Amino acid sequence: MNRQLIVLLSLFLSLATLAQNGKKNEKAVIKTNIYCDHCKECETCGLNFKDNMLKIKGVKMYELDAEKMTITVYYNGKKTNIENIKNSISKLGYDADEVVADATAYENLDGCCKKT
Repeated sequence: MNRQLIVLLSLFLSLATLAQNGKKNEKAVIKTNIYCDHCKECETCGLNFKDNMLKIKGVKMYELDAEKMTITVYYNGKKTNIENIKNSISKLGYDADEVVADATAYENLDGCCKKT
């Protein structure tokens, strides 16, 4: 009887841990470098960012805050993870926390979106 209880308790704890590691609705605030005051509306960079952020599998929505230099990402943790999102942001030419912007992508940004 005690052995069955221990097995059931172990199973329950394992399932609880798995559920925590892949939440369906997650939010992450990512520090970035935004150098222009119109990135959201920029004809090339802003549209490129908008189009590609929503193409990342599992990303539901994002908010770009140029003043705070952050990107808040709402995503499905069962479909993607924060590392994948940061790498995708890097490939757009922007830093994402500790992930440095891809050099080629950064060079392709408009001059207004680069550090002067």
